[in-house]
Order: sequence, then C-alpha cells, then structure tokens
Amino acid sequence: MQSTDKKPLIVGLTGGIGSGKSTAAAVFARLGIPVYQADDHARTLADSDPDIRSQIAAEFGTRALTTDGLNRPYLSKTVFTNPEKLQKLNSIIHPHVRKHFHLWYSRQKSLYIVKEAAILFEAGTSSECDLIINVIAPEEMRVKRVVQRSGLTREEVHNRIRRQWTDSQRMAWADYNILNDGNHSLIHQILHIHEDIVRRANQRS
Repeated sequence: MQSTDKKPLIVGLTGGIGSGKSTAAAVFARLGIPVYQADDHARTLADSDPDIRSQIAAEFGTRALTTDGLNRPYLSKTVFTNPEKLQKLNSIIHPHVRKHFHLWYSRQKSLYIVKEAAILFEAGTSSECDLIINVIAPEEMRVKRVVQRSGLTREEVHNRIRRQWTDSQRMAWADYNILNDGNHSLIHQILHIHEDIVRRANQRS
C-alpha cells in the first residue's frame, strides 16, 4: 500500500460473533493494509497488564484471575448473563485497548488502516473511524461456526449474540456491508470496497 504524508483513514471492521470478521481482515492484510485486531490485543492486554488484572480482581473477585491470565470460563458465565457486569468488564479493558491502538496508529504510513473490533459500536469507538465496514452472515451459520471453533453451546452463543447489536443496527450505521453467506464472493466484495476507500483517501484535500 502506497504511503502518504496524511494520516491514514481509520476504517472500522465489525460484525456479529461468527460473521467472518477475521476472515475479512485477513483479506485486507493480504492487500497490504495494516490491520489492528482489537479483540486479540484486548485479550493480550487483559492477561498481562497489572492494572487491568487488579481492577478485574476488585470487581469480579480473585476467581476471575489465573496465574498467567484471566479465568475466561468463569468470567464468561458471569458477564454474558448479566449486561451490567459485561459493561463493567468492557469499561475496564477498553480504555487500555484504545490507548494501545492510538500508539500503533501513530506509526502507520498507509492510505488507510483497518481496525477489526467485534463491538465497535457497543464500545463507543465507532466515532473514531472515518469509515465502517460491517460483515453480515445468517444467524444459524454464525452459531454453527462459533460452536465448531469454540466449544460453546448453542445457548451460550445465542446469549452472546443477544448482547451485541443486531445486524440491522450495524447495517444502518455502516458505510459498507459485506455478505458472508458462502454464496457471495467475499474477496470480490472486499476488492470493491478497497478500491473505493483508496479513491476516497486519495481525494482528501
């Protein structure tokens, strides 16, 4: 990707659990676009940052921690059945992720970057994006994907889906929507979006 003296456009990439965000992000990476995977960094920071760990222990008890990270099975059962606790957990982790992202972003020189985040809208970070891409897939397909890769039960996956924005909500706020249902070419859709974002980036004054 051609470098520029202007700051790169920030393109948010989001979608419901199991929609195929990471697959789409990998295509952008193959095109040479820097990709920041917010969920992966959140996981790493939560495991290693002593400030995050101490806040989580204070809020959820020492059972929420292990010697080398978070007790995710315990936390998942706690927060995904309690919206207030989920919001509290996010409020502890996301400020650290936001700070980490801005440090990473300050070093990028491309026309645009992609920030992949599952709860881009819910976390309130969509306002920092110049453009937003939303990945959509049929709910039953999403459930099957997540069950197969994670070992979660169908009920647990549905609980997580209910804690996220609906497809309709994300579609209404997104600049681009990608349909990842196995019948439409994911690569073709991304190439079209990539060309449009490059055009927009080059047209900036």
